[in-house]
Amino acid sequence: MATERIEVETRRHQMFPVLSAADIARIRRFGTVRHYDRGACLFRAGEPGPGMFVVLQGTVAISQRDGLGHVVPIEHQGPGHFLAEIAQLSGRPALVDGHAQDDVETLLVPPDQLRALIIAEADLGERLVRAMILRRVALIESGASGPVLIGPPQSAAVLRLQNFLGRNGYPYQVVDATQDVDAAALLEQYGESELLVVCPDGSVMPNPTEHALARCLGMVDSIEHEDLFDVLVVGAGPAGLATAVYAASEGLRVIVIDCRFFGGQAGASARIENYLGFPTGISGGALAGRAYVQAQKFGVEMLIPAQVSALDCSLAETQGQVSVQLVDGRKLRSKTLVIASGARYRRPEVPRLSEFEGRGIWYWASALEAKLCAQQEVALVGGGNSAGQAAVFLSQHAAKVNVLVRGPSLAATMSRYLIDRIEATPNIALRPHTELVHLHGEPTSGLNGATWRDRLSGNEEDCPARNIFLFIGAVPETDWLEGCGVALDKHGFVLTGQAARGGFPAKTAAPLESSVPGVFAVGDVRSGSVKRVGGAIGEGAAVVALIHQHLASAAAAA
Repeated sequence: MATERIEVETRRHQMFPVLSAADIARIRRFGTVRHYDRGACLFRAGEPGPGMFVVLQGTVAISQRDGLGHVVPIEHQGPGHFLAEIAQLSGRPALVDGHAQDDVETLLVPPDQLRALIIAEADLGERLVRAMILRRVALIESGASGPVLIGPPQSAAVLRLQNFLGRNGYPYQVVDATQDVDAAALLEQYGESELLVVCPDGSVMPNPTEHALARCLGMVDSIEHEDLFDVLVVGAGPAGLATAVYAASEGLRVIVIDCRFFGGQAGASARIENYLGFPTGISGGALAGRAYVQAQKFGVEMLIPAQVSALDCSLAETQGQVSVQLVDGRKLRSKTLVIASGARYRRPEVPRLSEFEGRGIWYWASALEAKLCAQQEVALVGGGNSAGQAAVFLSQHAAKVNVLVRGPSLAATMSRYLIDRIEATPNIALRPHTELVHLHGEPTSGLNGATWRDRLSGNEEDCPARNIFLFIGAVPETDWLEGCGVALDKHGFVLTGQAARGGFPAKTAAPLESSVPGVFAVGDVRSGSVKRVGGAIGEGAAVVALIHQHLASAAAAA
């Protein structure tokens, strides 16, 4: 959603549809009538929304408001209009304000009933969801709602939070303190901080962590989840989201956890062209955003960002449940667990690499990074599909893209259509048998060049690249499994099926099941997976049938 530009002005009839009397009659059984006096606030930015309002009488003014007190009118909604965007599917904080312009009568549909309505009334639900998605996109594109990031627009601190919010489909705005008097005064109050974030409720945080910002925005809750879930999914990449959508659509109670954002590494792909059903391609962010909304539609609970520190499998055999410990101290219990934690970016052994991460060294290529390297020479290290997609995308912005690969060519690691695209792009230069060896510059001012070496001749070459993109594979995110008995291969990926044997006497696990009964693995984290978006989504769908079998066997045994 955040990365796919949509001409919202040409789709206002879809963003703000007028419901007919028949539509409202269908909605009535899911909601209750509420009255509000002139001037009353129906919902406020930064506070949990009560659900979807359908205006029956009167007018409601919708406006954007940021933490600096700036208010921007959006729309006046009268009889037949509904008031909601994607946040109302899960009761998350509202992103806009709604005030009664006169005496107003509404039909209020709370989040759980809104999800039931969307599923029960399919054609009406389709119109509602489309409008909610378009409204979120419009808020993102307007740059006038959500948290205010105050600092140098191209600083590493600002870019870090921009990437976090953008990948989570959350609107924000950046204010350059040198161009805004109010922002400059606020920054001065907090002394030496490089970045200030002002949340919609007015609270101010100097250079917050991603988790602290998420708490301030209400993106993740802090309540205790004491119920026993049917399925707990760790990881919200394509495999994890597919698992969640298929499991929840079949009536299972599902919760998904991810430490940063939905979409995983695939969410950073500028364009995926070999995924079935999208002949012109689709960005990873758009594909992940749609899956994220789809999961919420079916009632999946999302904890993003939230990090798992440990897995407890001690009750898997005797009581048919596992639990995970979160870094914040909370514990979640489930009858089954799906490991979809993927892999973290691999870092090459290059001196001073960590000094320039976020200051010229990048592990993804989004629109933000593309703007930074407009009409510049850049370098990209890697030979897989992600590297190829990034190279093609960056070539549309940079003056020249140097692609460094250790091997003789791309043939062994990249899809043919991407190789053809790269060969046909004049400003992409393929450099085989080449490795990155030195980085130049100072951490305060950022990267200002690099040196690479021909591995056959030993010759070194300097390049003025101020931005270098690393796509050299990944290391499985399986540290949190330690001590639970989940069998891993020599590289740390989770063994499943015939390769996984557990229990006493030892028995072979079901396909996609690990050595611990009821614990499954899908996507990039699984040993032997194909490391493709389509494959990850297929495994996420397939594992749900195995989960049903496991739950049925456990119920029969009980």
